[in-house]
Amino acid sequence: MAVTPARRGNPATDIALIAAFAALIAACALLPAFPIAAGVPFTLQTFAVVLTGAVLGAKRGFLAVLLYLAVGLIGIPVFAGASAGPGPFVGATGGYLISFPFAAATAGFIASRLPRKNIAASAGVLLLATLAGVIVNHLGGIIGLWLLAGMSLYEATFVDVVFLPMDAVKALLAAVVATAVHRAFPNLLPRRRAAKPAAEAAPEHA
Repeated sequence: MAVTPARRGNPATDIALIAAFAALIAACALLPAFPIAAGVPFTLQTFAVVLTGAVLGAKRGFLAVLLYLAVGLIGIPVFAGASAGPGPFVGATGGYLISFPFAAATAGFIASRLPRKNIAASAGVLLLATLAGVIVNHLGGIIGLWLLAGMSLYEATFVDVVFLPMDAVKALLAAVVATAVHRAFPNLLPRRRAAKPAAEAAPEHA
């Protein structure tokens, strides 16, 4: 049976959620990074981006991250390192930043398919969603390093993979948090409804 996204939700609530998660991303971006093994910095920005998609769904997740980027673009220092303006978008790591809305949308699209009555299966779907969001982010980052930093694709990929294991950990943490959120608020994601069969939807002819 075909399914279509159910249109539901309060616009005021949607706006509040979008603004709240944009603020969450900004807060996570501004938290100081701390080094892990081999001096690789650990930040929570990617965690917040994929969590936003996994909790809000594709459309609201995309809009929340887009709002965050817009706030930084107009000069409010909400990007990593308290940076702002157009500079971060055209710098070496601009591809990661530009890919954020698409990473959230990817996570949200997969998360909206989660089974509502099976918590274990839901957790698995949410982990798949956040991992997919991380992959989209890294693909964007590789393309950005290639186009904006003058690296070859091989060099860009080599630089990027150093950060992939820790971002996979962030995806796992985001999936755990998203699972807890959806347990507490099972109607937060837009529900899908069964579409009417074609035979029922088509008008009868005399």
